[in-house]
Amino acid sequence: MEISLEKIQELKEIAREVRCHVVKMINLAQVGHPGGSLSAVDLLVALYFHIMRIDPLNPNWEERDRFILSKGHAASALYATLALKGFFALTDLETFGKINSKLQVHPDMRKVPGVEASTGALGQGLSIGVGLALGGRLSRLNYHVYVLMGDGELQEGQVWEAAMCASHYKLDNLTAIVDYNQVQLMGPIDQVMSIGNLNDKWNSFGWSVFEIDGHNFSQIVDACLGALSTKGKPSVIIAHTVKGKGCSFMEGRYEWHGKPLSNEDLVRALKELRGEQK
Repeated sequence: MEISLEKIQELKEIAREVRCHVVKMINLAQVGHPGGSLSAVDLLVALYFHIMRIDPLNPNWEERDRFILSKGHAASALYATLALKGFFALTDLETFGKINSKLQVHPDMRKVPGVEASTGALGQGLSIGVGLALGGRLSRLNYHVYVLMGDGELQEGQVWEAAMCASHYKLDNLTAIVDYNQVQLMGPIDQVMSIGNLNDKWNSFGWSVFEIDGHNFSQIVDACLGALSTKGKPSVIIAHTVKGKGCSFMEGRYEWHGKPLSNEDLVRALKELRGEQK
């Protein structure tokens, strides 16, 4: 799974396409969470298009790697990634957030192919991941579990109970990824409730820690490979990202946590994402 320059360029193009779908979906539905969806795109693309063992034609394949979107409000990014990977039709993205659509604002494992857990209540995803990792070990199945969490989510106590449990059981088939954009619903993380030094904190819970630029595909892949080769303990990737990545008027601004795009916003966003203007 070593990554070439050609593959990096391919992933960048896929990520650009995912971001375009995200802003179009949220504009059309007039509901959704653009800021944290855009910050997570590169992480999702690296996992689904390079790292994970999955089969879109057989989404329930027993040996597949499992992905949990703990920050379920970033569902638009996950849906766009799944559609581009072939789990369902791209035209389904146009139904995002509509009544009776399978693509709701938070993912539903009963309705959406490729979704492993229904999420949205923050703080629960890592616990689900621990259960899946333990289940894989007990069933002697060779799959890896990935859990993508928001940084504001780390203010939830359940996260740290799950972290303690994963370390106790030495779950080296589990990798947590923190989308560390440092901005949550009401403002900067450090102003709302500081989560401290994440590297030191995860280390103290017995995890192997990788700290990276979450928009650098080479670093994302290297960290994932490092996690896969780590034995005897779970791994966490602290991915430094930018809220609203790719749209200058959203970047780093908490106001875009859950604000839909107007038609004017959409035009500007698509121009910037497509490189038509800076």
